[in-house]
Parts: sequence; structure tokens; C-alpha cells
Amino acid sequence: MAGQVTIGDFYSEDRTFPPPPEFRATALVKDRSMWDEANADYEAFWARQARELVTWFEDFDTVLDWQLPFAKWFVGGKLNVSYNCLDRHIEAGLGDKVAYYWEGEPGDTVVLTYRQLHAEVCKFANVLKGLGLKTGDRALIYMPMVLELPIAMLACTRIGVAHSIVFGGFSPDSIMDRCNDAEARIIITADAGYRRGVASGLKVNVDAALAQCPTVENVVVVNRCGLDVEMEPGRDHWWHELMATASTDCAAEPLDSEQLLFLLYTSGTTAKPKGIMHTTGGYLTQVAFSHKYTFDLRPESDVYWCGADIGWVTGHSYIVYGPLCNGATSVIYEGTPDTPRPEFRQGDPAAWPKDRLWDIIERYGVTQLYTAPTAIRTFMKWGEQWPAAHDLSSLRVLGTVGEPINPEAWMWYHTHIGRERCPIADTWWQTETGGHMISPWPGVTTTKPGSACGPIPGIFIELVDDEGQVVQRGGGYLTITKPWPAILRGIWGSPERYFDTYWSRFDGRYFAGDGAKLDDDGYLWLLGRVDDVMNVSGHRISTAEVESALVDHPAVAEAAVVGANDELTGQAIIGYVILRGTYQASDVLREEVRQHVAKKLGPLARPKAVILVPDLPKTRSGKIMRRLLRDVVEGRSLGDTTTLADQSVVEELRTRALDAPAED
Repeated sequence: MAGQVTIGDFYSEDRTFPPPPEFRATALVKDRSMWDEANADYEAFWARQARELVTWFEDFDTVLDWQLPFAKWFVGGKLNVSYNCLDRHIEAGLGDKVAYYWEGEPGDTVVLTYRQLHAEVCKFANVLKGLGLKTGDRALIYMPMVLELPIAMLACTRIGVAHSIVFGGFSPDSIMDRCNDAEARIIITADAGYRRGVASGLKVNVDAALAQCPTVENVVVVNRCGLDVEMEPGRDHWWHELMATASTDCAAEPLDSEQLLFLLYTSGTTAKPKGIMHTTGGYLTQVAFSHKYTFDLRPESDVYWCGADIGWVTGHSYIVYGPLCNGATSVIYEGTPDTPRPEFRQGDPAAWPKDRLWDIIERYGVTQLYTAPTAIRTFMKWGEQWPAAHDLSSLRVLGTVGEPINPEAWMWYHTHIGRERCPIADTWWQTETGGHMISPWPGVTTTKPGSACGPIPGIFIELVDDEGQVVQRGGGYLTITKPWPAILRGIWGSPERYFDTYWSRFDGRYFAGDGAKLDDDGYLWLLGRVDDVMNVSGHRISTAEVESALVDHPAVAEAAVVGANDELTGQAIIGYVILRGTYQASDVLREEVRQHVAKKLGPLARPKAVILVPDLPKTRSGKIMRRLLRDVVEGRSLGDTTTLADQSVVEELRTRALDAPAED
């Protein structure tokens, strides 16, 4: 099992925080009647949510078709995501309501209403059709956090084109792999995006990937930073030029509830990322439902902000589709929390104020903030003086996402951001689940710092032991016992891999790959991954991917990777590397190997440390003992090492680990 979440003496499992009485008095949900309804007939429960939260062109006739491991929800129904996110709000008289307050890192701002967003989406949908895209095609999107990103997504959904978004920090190899697997016909990108005051190139990475992407016919480029980029005639098109002549009239296509909505690639236990498939009706129902109730949303007055990147599933579900389906007003910010507005950028960047987030909350009157524990721990490190200097009284609900939050960070968030009056929704879910699965609800749940508490209505969770027996208390493997509306519909092009990855470990149960424990009160405490996948700042990276990138370097003969506990990022990537005989160990080579991983996979996958070793601890059958590698780097007792083929290897590892510098 994975290492447990640290729970300090002060923050015991008995420390509880009931909903503030003044909050509970007006909360959307004040009792557990929704759980009772779902437990009595969960298909009827989800059918009611689907009809209340989503507009259907044709009603469904079957709620759930479940042929393990494949689920179909709301069968026979027809709808359109873009229509649900835009048209119906305009038809209800809300066209002038703000959909997005957008702020660029340099300080430029845009206020976009639902009517204006609708016009831009229709124009780009017509651009896509003009380039030959049709229902069932795939589009790859590789963009910064600019408004053209949700516009492109919604334009795809309007005509039935499935999108596959690649996070803007990923490398050309990542673009190539995802593009070829999805057989994308078009790439939508930008010249660059701003990152800590610098224009970070994107089109250059697309160009590098395109040499090996034979299915791509067109590339559309947003001119965000004014960089001088290569534009291949006939293939590459400027966004603004195509949009200048596009019509704002584009009807939303009625699409089957099981029409593929998007692919999103995520790490597994192999070096090949897997394309998670999400479809239309069930996904939209669950993200709208969970967004509304997890954040106690009042669309008529709230200003909601999810601080994730749209390139991750959090951004798909809780920046674009959930909020827009619910008619919410949201904030999108392009840059980093430590890049202030231009008027405050004076002198050494290290001395710049670190209050951009709190400044945004104050200026826009943000009511819900949804961010990652890694970010919260960073804010803690920067100091409470930055949020203290701003009026955060508009905040009503706080949320966390991406990884288990340690109780100390929870308490800091509660005290210094929520000012001890905002409920905290600590959410657990995955790319595969599509939407929230485990979370407190702010008007109902008495929370415990560090605990995700329990499943939301309509979701059924059980912990099991190694034999698949249900665990009532203590630690176990987190499993889901019934299909849910936003369940992944498979792995693109690999149904066998879908079954093997998620359904083969425990008969009839979806195994999430995470461990958890149940305390004496029945509260769930997430413990992190139990497989060969690392959770770095809330993002999943497989050990196999990083090992593959390490051995791609000409100096590396063999490599092993582990995720070590890190108080800032949750886990940090540590690479153990054996060099080929003609290479000499040096700090220069160590850094070169680190940067090679970043080049292959993107900066998120760059190891915090690369330890050059003469050998690796292996069993007599040749299996690398990764447990020992983790124990070495974390300074723990090594326990039983009797199965090692060579006992002397461990002491050499200890020495090398102490000598290896850790990088930021």
C-alpha cells in the first residue's frame, strides 16, 4: 500500500468542522435526502438529475445499459453540449450574463457574455466545417489558458467533433503520440502563451511533432504573443483570419447520448499513455450535478474560479462544461500565481509580490475557489501576509483537487483563505471518473481536515483487501461497485486494455489504483497511488514513462524511477540511473539527463533528482526492488532485504543518494 497521509497530533481524526450555521441555513442541500433517494433507486435518481440539469432534443428511453465493463447511459437520448452550455441560457434571457472574466498574465482582460461566447463558438464551428471536419472526427488542441481554448472545445462539441487536449507544458513527443493515437485531422494551437512574464512557444512544438503526424491536414494558430512563427502555406492558418469571415449562425447538431465528446490521455503503469474516452449525456449530467452541489452554486450571483489548467480533466469538467451548463460566471487566469500585474513587477523577480490570486479574488468578487493542495502548500511557504493584505470576504466555498490534502495545509486554507467561515470541499475523482466521486457537501457534511469524507449521492464506494473482501475499518483498496454516468467508456482503440487496467484486479469492481482508509466514524482518507503511477502536483505520471525517457538518453544503460514523498508536490520523481560504460558520472551529465526527460515528456516529468548508480537492487529473479529505492531516498529503515541478489548494492545507493543534489 502507498504511504499514509501524515496526520499530526494536533489534527487528529476527531477534529471536526460542521457547516457554519449561517451557511447551512441557505444551502442548496441541508440534509441527506439525496443520498437516501440514490440508495433507494440510483438509476431513477440519475435519470431525474439528467432531466433537471440537461436539455434533451430527444428524451432517453433507457437509463443504463450495463454490460461489464461497458456502460451506456441515457440510451436513445439526443442532446448537444454546446447547446446546453450556451443557447439555452440565451433563450432563457441570460445572453448578457457574464460567462467568463478572463485575465491574461500581462494584465490584459476580457469580459465575455454568454451571447458573445455563443457567437464566437458558432464562428469557429463554421471554420471547422469549412476545413472539412465532421461528426466523428478528432481535433487535437494544444493551447495556453486563453479564451480561444474553451471556444474551440465548444465549437467541436457543436458539430460532434471529439477533442483531445494536450497540456501546454507537454513536449513535441507527447503531441505526436496523442495525435497519432487519436488520428487527429486538425491541430488547434497558438504561437505561445505567457508563463512568468515570458512568451513560452507552442507552435514550435507543434511543428516539431508534425513531421511524424500524417493524419493532420490543417493547423489553426492563435496569435497570442506576436511571435514570429513558421506558417506552412495551405496547412497553417491564423485563427483571426479564419474567424474574420465566419458566420455566427451554426445550429447545434443533435447528438446521441453516447457520442464521443473527448479523449484525454493519462498515464498508466506502462510507458504508453492511454486515451480515456468520455461521451456526451452521462458526462454532462454528472459534471453539472457535481459542480452545482459541491460548490453550492448560485449562478445568479456567484463568481466561481477553478484555478486548474483546462488541459487537465479538472479544467474540462469544472472550468468549461460543468460551469457553463449551469449558467455560471467563471474566472479564467492565464498565468502563474507568482507573476504580479505589470505595475508591481519591479526589480528582482524573486522580490515580486506573490499575491496575484488574492488580488484576482478581491477584484472580481470570487465566491468559490477550487485549487490543488500543491498550490496551497506553495501559498503557505510564501506566507500568510499575502492573502492577509486582501479582502477575501466574497469567498463562500473552498475546494481542493488533484491529490490528498494534508491536514496542516487544510487548516491553513481554512484559516487564512476561508477565514474560518468557508466550508472546504476536498474532492476525490480521476480523469477516468469524469467528475466528482468523493467529496463533502458544504451544507451537509461535518468535515475533518485531510479527509475527503464520503461519496456524493449516486456513487458507491467500498474498500477491499488483497482478496477482494470488503474492509469496514482501516486501510484497503478503493473500488467503485456500480457504474456512474460520467464513467469512462473505455480506452481509445484498446478495449482489452480497458478491462485489464480497471476491472481485472477485483471481480465486478472498478479499481481506481488508489488506497484509502476508513476511520471509526466511516470517513474516507485517501492514501495515494498503490500502483506504479506517481502523483506529482496532482498530475499522474507513470514510472514506466519516465524510465523510458531516461533510457532514451544515449548515456543511460538502465533506469528505475520512484515517487518519493515531497512536502510541496505530494510526490517527487527520483530517477536512479546506470550509465553506459563509456560515460563518466558528473553533475553536468546528471543535469543533462534530467533535462532530457523534460524534453521528451515535458517539465512536469523532469525528475527532482537523478542518482547515478553502479547497480540497482534486484531480486534473484532480476526484478528491481522499487520499495528499497523509495526507502533509500526517504531515509527509512530498509526492512527485509534477504531477497536481494547483491546486498552491497543498498549501501552504495545510500551513499549516492546523499551525494545527489535535488533540483527545483
